[in-house]
Amino acid sequence: MPELDIIQYPVRPDMGRHLVRDPRSLAYRRRYAGDPLRPTEWAPKTPVLNQQNLLSQGIHTGRLFPGTGDDVDALGSCTGNAATAAVSILHDTATLEAAGLNTSDPAAAQRWAISLYADATRHDQWHNDAWPAIDCGSSGLGVAKALRARGLIDQYVHATTAEELCALLQTGPVLAGLPWYDAWFDPPGLHALLDDSPRWQTSPIVGGHEVCITALETVTTLPDGGLDYARTILRAQNSWSRAYGDHGSFRFSLALYQHIRPQTDLVQPRLEYLR
Repeated sequence: MPELDIIQYPVRPDMGRHLVRDPRSLAYRRRYAGDPLRPTEWAPKTPVLNQQNLLSQGIHTGRLFPGTGDDVDALGSCTGNAATAAVSILHDTATLEAAGLNTSDPAAAQRWAISLYADATRHDQWHNDAWPAIDCGSSGLGVAKALRARGLIDQYVHATTAEELCALLQTGPVLAGLPWYDAWFDPPGLHALLDDSPRWQTSPIVGGHEVCITALETVTTLPDGGLDYARTILRAQNSWSRAYGDHGSFRFSLALYQHIRPQTDLVQPRLEYLR
């Protein structure tokens, strides 16, 4: 196995993403070729999920995985949740239902996301733990491998720059693994940016979190034609219920992405041949 670039974060009930970069996988990076970048939006077919308060949603992990002990009320399953939102965009409802993903029932979709998270932990072969034995977290790379193993995507590609991210969003949603700052738990307003969170840059990083970027809301260019990072805005769907941010989503600028880029990974699950 080649040497992996890994940053492990504390796994919490509200987040459990680790940064894992594999040089073999990064060979599939989609470089920006200079094509026009336009605002785009992708709508998940699943409701906004919630990896917390599982029991109140009627989700019993002990029943999902018999013999694994008591139920847990929250999981660090953000990779599974983000990937569930992404894959629900790629397929029609009939295909999703055939794969066991009920797009109309939030609790059923959350159960499916938990099972996908379990698969992702097994595909993260750089450590020895896996859910349901241990809530060990997973990675964007691991959950992309899990989707491919289920036959729901045929490839996944990567972006490593702001321009590459915007180019990928022209064709579909993107999974983003982020270092999560404490100040971001409480966005300052419904339509505010994470950038606007007071003193976020000096607040501690409390973990790693995976989200699904669903929109390139605003594209602003400079006089030289380059992207104006501060005024080019992205929207991402979170997995902490509709109570978080703007009905479950939040916004941030490419300038913020540039700041956190060293600890960020971007993976796009894709369908090229399965359609």
